[in-house]
Amino acid sequence: MGAKRESRELVTNGNMIPLARPVLGKEEMEALSRPLSSGWVTQGPEVAAFEAEFASAVRSPHAAAVCNCTAALHLALRAVGVTAGCEVITVSHSFIATANSIVFCGATPVFVDIEAGTYNISPRLIEQAISERTRAILCVHQMGMPCDLSSVLAIARRHGLAVVEDAACAIGSEALLDGTWQRIGRPHGDVACFSFHPRKVVTTGDGGMLTTSVDDWDARVRLWRQHGMSVPDHARHEADRIVIEEYLELGHNYRMTDLQAAVGRAQLSRLSELVHRRRELAGLYDGLLRDVPGLLLPEEPEWARSNWQSYCVRLPDRCDQRKVMEGMLNDGIATRRGIMCAHLEPAFVQGAIDWRQEGSLAESEAALGRSILLPLYPQMSEEDQERVCGALRKACAR
Repeated sequence: MGAKRESRELVTNGNMIPLARPVLGKEEMEALSRPLSSGWVTQGPEVAAFEAEFASAVRSPHAAAVCNCTAALHLALRAVGVTAGCEVITVSHSFIATANSIVFCGATPVFVDIEAGTYNISPRLIEQAISERTRAILCVHQMGMPCDLSSVLAIARRHGLAVVEDAACAIGSEALLDGTWQRIGRPHGDVACFSFHPRKVVTTGDGGMLTTSVDDWDARVRLWRQHGMSVPDHARHEADRIVIEEYLELGHNYRMTDLQAAVGRAQLSRLSELVHRRRELAGLYDGLLRDVPGLLLPEEPEWARSNWQSYCVRLPDRCDQRKVMEGMLNDGIATRRGIMCAHLEPAFVQGAIDWRQEGSLAESEAALGRSILLPLYPQMSEEDQERVCGALRKACAR
């Protein structure tokens, strides 16, 4: 009871260390004044400018903004030809939107296991999961750590499969490809999808972005995101003649607002400093936690540069995940359990959704049950990190 009372006092006194905290300041407030003063607050000129700036930041020919990353994944899969009856190879170990986006297309998710060190899809397991129904590979850059794109792309090209990158967490991350460091989102597969949820490195409150080098796919995504409308609202508004739109095919209401895009432009301008600071914090965690017995720290392969959207540790075998998290919460430290597994969620377990797995998902389940995410955000001080590490040490020792 005393520990719980102490935890409540920490929260009341403002001493709780949250898992994440977006960096929002006067730049974002000033950016919001542009659409507010113009009177145009839905998808319009700010969205167009955000798209152009995002495309430039990741070196992509095209970038199309949508309302969230789930919508981005849905449209990306639709663009590359995933339809009812298709299969898409992916991981269960991801936020449920990854698997759901496949189901939205009427297709079947085929789950393969992850690699223990990076929490990303294991390329060696992909090939055995390919069937005559396989249309695409949906790989995830989990928690901002780039997956082994070189291997995934080689398999996909060998079998004539599309590659969609779930880069929800990976803005600012880089991969070493063809001897050069390249930002995730260039894209290296066929389409890459990003999230701007508040826990991400760059936020618009919520929102998503698709990048691709295929002109036709970009055009179709722009059509689908706005009900299949032949002429966007803003273009019709600015026309010097009467324009009657047509609805060319089935679409969705997946638009981003100009309010969100204005904030996104301000956020994007500080991307490099945000990523740099996160990399500093991850390095400090490495140093502070290296000697905790049995604790496994995240691995960054030599061909990957993470943006460290999250810092995930694997607990010692002797530790109970929930008790460690409760102990840290009582010390005023917020944590999260390891990344979820879609195949263990009721919607997938109860049989209403068609899915299958190829081989064991033991590493995915172990990552869920044995790992926790530690607080990491640019405003953290050295004292904050020492508190986090002290609380983790104490909880593990207990």
